[in-house]
Amino acid sequence: MSTTMTFTEPEERTALRKAVFDLGSSFGHDYYLAQARNGGHTDELWDAAGRLGYLGVAVPEQYGGGGGGIGDLSAVCEEFCAAGTPMLLMVVSPAICATVLSRFGTEEQRDHWLPGFATGQVRMAFAITEPDAGSNAHNITTTARRDGDGWVLNGQKVFISGVDEADAVLVVGRTTDARTGNLKPALYIVPTDSPGLEAKPIEMDLTSADKQFSLFFDDVRLPGNALVGSEDAAIAQLFAGLNPERIMGASFSLGIARLALDRATEYAKVRKIWDTPIGAHQGIAHPLAEIKVEIELAKLMTQKAAALYDSGDDMGAGEAANMAKYAAAEAAVRAVDQAVQTHGGNGLASEYGLGAMIAAARVGRIAPVSREMVLNFVAQHSLGLPKSY
Repeated sequence: MSTTMTFTEPEERTALRKAVFDLGSSFGHDYYLAQARNGGHTDELWDAAGRLGYLGVAVPEQYGGGGGGIGDLSAVCEEFCAAGTPMLLMVVSPAICATVLSRFGTEEQRDHWLPGFATGQVRMAFAITEPDAGSNAHNITTTARRDGDGWVLNGQKVFISGVDEADAVLVVGRTTDARTGNLKPALYIVPTDSPGLEAKPIEMDLTSADKQFSLFFDDVRLPGNALVGSEDAAIAQLFAGLNPERIMGASFSLGIARLALDRATEYAKVRKIWDTPIGAHQGIAHPLAEIKVEIELAKLMTQKAAALYDSGDDMGAGEAANMAKYAAAEAAVRAVDQAVQTHGGNGLASEYGLGAMIAAARVGRIAPVSREMVLNFVAQHSLGLPKSY
């Protein structure tokens, strides 16, 4: 019996990567930083990417998408980040929301939303985190109660990305189980202009074109079809969205790491001390070489996670996605730190754009799940150790 294994991407994805990187580079890191520092958004880039089909590569063909998988979409995300034009909403809108609706939405929901995801004309935020419920989704208190044919939603969410750019928010709430009286998770599509929904910006020490918000739901009335798919399938729906989120998070960190390493490498080639490029010195060269190794290893695990997810192996993808997210975030933090160190004082000069990347890279160790919770997952599920919490 023979088993075929491949560690290289197909030509179509390689071509996709180049096209996306070229588009991102045509805008450039300076464009991104200007938008972020002026309180703007990357609308021009997002719209161009949507027109070219890059945002919809994972949307089924029958809805106007590329018919690919999360592996294709994560490649798009990585290349935009590597080009210096990261778009955090990519992790949320086409990866989580479109995936959940594609897999679990009703026929009516898919017909209504997916064509817009395919072209990038629809942007949807994702709201799960609450002030007292982060990784522990069982503590979610946002609840929906039935009201005639519809629902009434109440609660609060925090650190929700891109609400000011979104048409709607996919909200993780809870509803009462008629049989037991217990609360069970459910997903709802909430238009951002819904009466009773208030979004308050969170001031962040981040140079980012994607803003963070607290959301407040005060008797938000929703139609019956706001409920995504089946009321009884929410746990499956939730994890169907969280694995792509981790894979996309890994790709986001990989792109940032590549950008930082490229900047450091180019600088180390041209900056001379005593007529010798500083990259000739092992004190500079070896740390950069180590980061290159770490990036390539994290990239392989990210591709493995995407391949498992796209093959339908949600359980196997969970382990790989967590490991990929962990490895990529660690590599990004190291890459940015070493890039700053390689540049010396220039590493913190606005002209070089590296200072803004310090906080951006650091986010990967916190979100969408903290490195500590990843280690808990690996200890419990991969190693079979007792649960610590």
